[in-house]
Amino acid sequence: MMQYPNEVLQIYAEQYTEAVSPLLAQIHQDTHAHVPMPQMLSGHLQGRLLATFSHMLQPTSILEIGTYTGYSALCLAEGLRSGGTLHTIDKNAALEMQVRGYFVQAGVDHKVQYHIGQAVDVIPQLDEIFDLVFIDADKKNYKCYYDLVFDRVRPGGFIIVDNCFWGGKVLDHPVDKRTQAIVNFNAQVHRDQRVANVLLPIRDGLMILRKK
Repeated sequence: MMQYPNEVLQIYAEQYTEAVSPLLAQIHQDTHAHVPMPQMLSGHLQGRLLATFSHMLQPTSILEIGTYTGYSALCLAEGLRSGGTLHTIDKNAALEMQVRGYFVQAGVDHKVQYHIGQAVDVIPQLDEIFDLVFIDADKKNYKCYYDLVFDRVRPGGFIIVDNCFWGGKVLDHPVDKRTQAIVNFNAQVHRDQRVANVLLPIRDGLMILRKK
């Protein structure tokens, strides 16, 4: 059987995945043209998967840790119930006005609570139980974020964590310090009997966790 590179298969998958909105396409273009580290953007395939999870769950409350330029937040917001809220946290104040502008363009600014600050400081101040949490921030704090949000997720709710492959470095021996944090996190949640987990080989590895 012929083996095809993952990049080729991803292109094929995107060809047969729902097209993104003009605004998401604009955010993708703006991010790659003007914002450092554009590879942090969720992108087409992952964004549509996040939107699909949101539509399936029809959440009342979503938490996102790591807003970046707002692409994933807009995908997650698609499935919010009427009156629902998405809280998104980022420490980069330099992008705030740009991202708020995207939320206004999308017509979801009234649904989004955009917090600028350190997630470890913001999360304890949020008095909500979440249906869905998306973690895509600094990797060294993944365990901390997971521990902080766990009791704030309802039974049956989901936690989705990005970059659990870390560019394939999780397979290196030995691993560097940053990669070790991802390796440790993957092992921790895999052993956690409070959740059911599946690690999807999409983009840079999406860990999907359902709280029992």
